[in-house]
Amino acid sequence: MFKKILLVLLGIVIVVPIIGSIVGVKLGQFEAMGEAGANMKMPPTPVNSVVVSNIDWVPRIAAIGSVVAIKGTTISAEVEGTVREIFYTPGANVAAGAPLARLDVAIEKAQLHEAEVSAKWARIAFDRAKELSKTKNISIADMDTAETNISQADAKVEYFQALIAKKTFHAPFAGKLGISHITLGQFLSKGAPIISLQSLDPVYVHFSLPQNQFGQVKEGLKVRIGIDAYPGKFFTGQISAIDPGIDPSTRSFRIQATLDNPDHLLRPGMFVSVEVITDVLDRKLFIPATAVLYGPYGDSVFVIEKQPGEGADSSETLVIRQQLVRLGAKQGDFVAVSEGLTEGMQIVATGAFKLMPQMPVVIDNALLPEFKLTPTPENN
Repeated sequence: MFKKILLVLLGIVIVVPIIGSIVGVKLGQFEAMGEAGANMKMPPTPVNSVVVSNIDWVPRIAAIGSVVAIKGTTISAEVEGTVREIFYTPGANVAAGAPLARLDVAIEKAQLHEAEVSAKWARIAFDRAKELSKTKNISIADMDTAETNISQADAKVEYFQALIAKKTFHAPFAGKLGISHITLGQFLSKGAPIISLQSLDPVYVHFSLPQNQFGQVKEGLKVRIGIDAYPGKFFTGQISAIDPGIDPSTRSFRIQATLDNPDHLLRPGMFVSVEVITDVLDRKLFIPATAVLYGPYGDSVFVIEKQPGEGADSSETLVIRQQLVRLGAKQGDFVAVSEGLTEGMQIVATGAFKLMPQMPVVIDNALLPEFKLTPTPENN
């Protein structure tokens, strides 16, 4: 028993120094790794940068509106009847006064012929009465009756001529036809639609603005129209009329812009975005919108600053500092800054969401995008 205890003690005496030496070596290794990590510097992160500058800016007012035809109507039947002839092709362009369709006029023509015969005999009777009046063989009352009969007969002729004319439908103005609502042999009641007709060049765009912008717009200002049917394409025109009154329910006022539309790309009823280009020239501090970090407690950008070197390496390095900013109006690729930056500061232009304050950076503008106040993206 004593011998076993002695062997155990001997083993402990031998093992403890070995374990202690191993632990000491590992602790030394960990300490060396920590010192190396503390002395190791991360390579600077490449960033795009721009210099904050003042830009001459023309404020623009954004709105939404609708395209309206200057002349547009659905041609309808003024009188009832059966369709006998159709002269148009749906979707075609027609000139003002072009015949479109004709109703059956057989009965009206017979009635017109009867009225013309009656008018002829009324005129013969009047001529005879005039001859008799020369010899005073006719009374004044009979003479007046003969003259009245002529007027009544002529009026009847004019009535049937007008009725026949109304049964031929003409284009009231030049424009583009829509889809036909009638077919040959169809009976049309009074007021039945025949076909729509729209004048497409030029066109109106109607939109509204809040009353606080009433003093910023006037007739003659240019407008820029965009529409999702033609991505990347814009149409220009000018304000041609402003409603003098304010809508009491919405506190807004209506505006009319006139646009040339030679290719007929804008169609009545289209929903469009509108930019009113004011005649005010303002100087603003602008930065690319991609430079802004939008946050719930404030918007910010990363300012690039020089930092003196430490230790043996005394060369300057670039680091970034997060700066809160107050933003203003947006236009194109830029956003105005009213507080937080001054002209000449250098800021990170893109990819700010990947960065952290006090990170070392290096400027690499090889892939810097081209920022514009009035971008015109290609239609892909």
